[in-house]
Order: sequence, then structure tokens, then C-alpha cells
Amino acid sequence: MSRATTQIRFGIIGCAEIARKVSRAISLSPNATLVAVGSRSIDKAQKFISDNGLPASTIPLAPYDAVLDHPSVDAVYVPLPTSLHVTWAVAAAKKGKHVLLEKPTALCVEELDVILEACRANRVQFMDSTMWMHHPRTEKMRELISDPTRFGEVKTVDSIFTFMADEDFLQNDIRVKPDLDALGALGDAGWYCIRSILWANSYQLPRTVVALRGPIKNNAGVIIACGAQLLWPDGRSATLNCSFLAHLTMQMTVIGTKGALHVTDFIIPYEEEKGSFTFVSDAGFTELVTGWVPVPSKHEVTADLPQEARMVKEFSRLVKLIKDEGKEPETKWPEITRKTQLVIDAVKKSVDNGFEPVDIIG
Repeated sequence: MSRATTQIRFGIIGCAEIARKVSRAISLSPNATLVAVGSRSIDKAQKFISDNGLPASTIPLAPYDAVLDHPSVDAVYVPLPTSLHVTWAVAAAKKGKHVLLEKPTALCVEELDVILEACRANRVQFMDSTMWMHHPRTEKMRELISDPTRFGEVKTVDSIFTFMADEDFLQNDIRVKPDLDALGALGDAGWYCIRSILWANSYQLPRTVVALRGPIKNNAGVIIACGAQLLWPDGRSATLNCSFLAHLTMQMTVIGTKGALHVTDFIIPYEEEKGSFTFVSDAGFTELVTGWVPVPSKHEVTADLPQEARMVKEFSRLVKLIKDEGKEPETKWPEITRKTQLVIDAVKKSVDNGFEPVDIIG
């Protein structure tokens, strides 16, 4: 079979900035190809194709429905504002299109459940676009924190994602608009923090979530900086901080009973071709308490493809199994998404309720 006949054919619904990155990822993935870009106008779709150097064969379509109705499209990537996700992800699923959905995936878990039910009912694969999950570094980190001898049991996790937004962003970006992305920094940056905390805890939901006092909101009431603490019944804990108002930081620390892992660029690696982290086990002090023994070791992991292309590759592999072999959609990814959304909702509820603890019922 030719390469073309074995590829999953993508359509993009919406010409958001992040779609530039994902269109490149589709082109780099060996089992995917981009066949159509949809926008509210043909001119905008054509401009996106031209500006991003996409193949001349890429079809500009308008409106968004035209992508869902196109017979050559197997799957769609949806980077629309969060407020539009439930409408277009459900519409895609009902048309039999597999759904790669930008994060945050919904404004609340009730909306997400509508999306996931539509995907289940129509036997289409769902995945959110949390790209760092697919970097080979993530697998290596999992290997180390799963080692009972070197790491022990997880006790605490600290996760931070901040960036210093400029005034234009703070006034005009969709992520600060209550009618487009009402979750603000919590949904945008906090999503990654919460996902990393759940990842480190093998996706076991916390029992209780408490928002930290002092969140910052814009004049429209959208969160632009906040933090929270997550608590488990067995004494495990985690903290997260997310903000549009502080220097670029993407830091995760996972501390166990016997070891600790630290990564300072977990969402987007400093370099596309590789990612690193430090790990230490059974650390103590030198005799005069002037240093550590041993010092943390640096681990570097190379990537054969950018993490976003690896995401597309894995999504396409799952879609092909459904399409060609009649397999059922993989349930791991929607389950992880739903747990992330549940914690997002709990943080938001705690903020709205005066920082009262919120218990999570999965």
C-alpha cells in the first residue's frame, strides 16, 4: 500500500495560532496527512494554508460544517475557543470524525461528558492535545518514579506554569474573554499543572481541592493567576500555580519517600530534539553538611519527532486500528481528560466559594 492510503486524513476546524503548530505536526507524522482547513471564510482558510506553507492540495473550506461533511476527512483537530468545543466536537463525532480536541476541552465536566458520550456513541477516538504527554522523556520519567527501590512512593508534587503576557494579550486574547474561554489562566496554564499532578499520582484523583487565597481576575472576572492545593486521604499532597503575570516557568517536582524528580521545562522542552530532567535517590548531606551525597543526576532523552508530532502519530495509530481493524476506541485518553477536567472544576468552585475545600467525586 502507498503511504497516502495508510495515512489518517485530518481536517482542522479553525485557524487559531496553535493550529499552525499542529498543522506542522500533522505534516511530520508518518501516518497522518492534512487534507483540509476550515474557517468561517474561504479567504481566511486559504490564507492559513498559504502563510504556513501547506501543500497546494490542502483544501480551504467554509464554514466549519464543510470540514465535517468532506468525505476525505477521517479526523479533525479542533482549536476553537473553549466555549465552542461542545458544539463542534459533538458535531464531528456525529459525522463519524475522530476528535483531537484542544485544551481546555470544555468549560465544565458536564459539557465534557456530552462530548465524550457523543464520541462513545459514534465509535470515534477522542484525545486532548496535551502534547508533553507524548514526549519520550515523559515515559522515562514514569519509569523512574515507578521504581519502588529508587523512588519509593509519591508524597508530594509541585507544578508551575506561568508566562508574562503582554498588554495586548491581557486585553484581547480569547483566553481572557468570559464568552470565549471563561476558565482563563486556570484552563490554559493550569490544565498542564493539573495533568502533571495526576500523571505523577498514576491518575488517582485527589479527595479534596482547596484554591489558594489571592487569585487575580481581570475586569471581566476571568482568572489570570491562581493556585491550589490537592489532598489525598493517605497524606499525599500537591500544589499548583498558574499565571499570565509572571516570567515563563514550566516546572514540575515529584518527591517520593526515597527519591525526587525535577524538570524545568516539562510542557515545552528547551530544545525540540531533546528533553532533560534531574533525579536523585537516597540523598543526604556530606559529613560537615556542606553539600549533597549523591548530587542529582541529569537524564537527557532525545526525540525522534517533536512531541506534538508524536501526539498526532499516536492518535492516528488509534484511529487506524478503529478504521481498518474494527477495534474499539482507546478509553485511556478520555478518562485522563475527564479527571483533569474534574480537578479544574474543583479549583474553580473553590475560588468561587471563597476558598472553601471542594471534595471530588469521580
